[in-house]
Amino acid sequence: HYEYLPGFFQEKRDTMNELLKDVPLTPKVASGTYFQAYEYSQVSDMDDLAFAKYLTTEVGVAAIPMSPFYTTPPGDRVLRLCFAKKAETIEAAAERLMKLNG
Repeated sequence: HYEYLPGFFQEKRDTMNELLKDVPLTPKVASGTYFQAYEYSQVSDMDDLAFAKYLTTEVGVAAIPMSPFYTTPPGDRVLRLCFAKKAETIEAAAERLMKLNG
């Protein structure tokens, strides 16, 4: 029963990355997780906490900043999006993130 999970989540990750290919977010390699990290320096100079808040409140897509996971954050412009969602939710998030294109 659990053996299908890797393929299930890989398909969701690949779908999300495909839907976001025209959004100025650069995916970082992700495996063994249901979060995809994205580098967002092409979009904003905000720190990850501020940018995650912006995405959540202004764009309507919940994002997770990476800096809280560090004692000393590296200062890069990376956040995570969860792809353990229904296909419709991933599609809606991708549509909303298209706003980042300007």
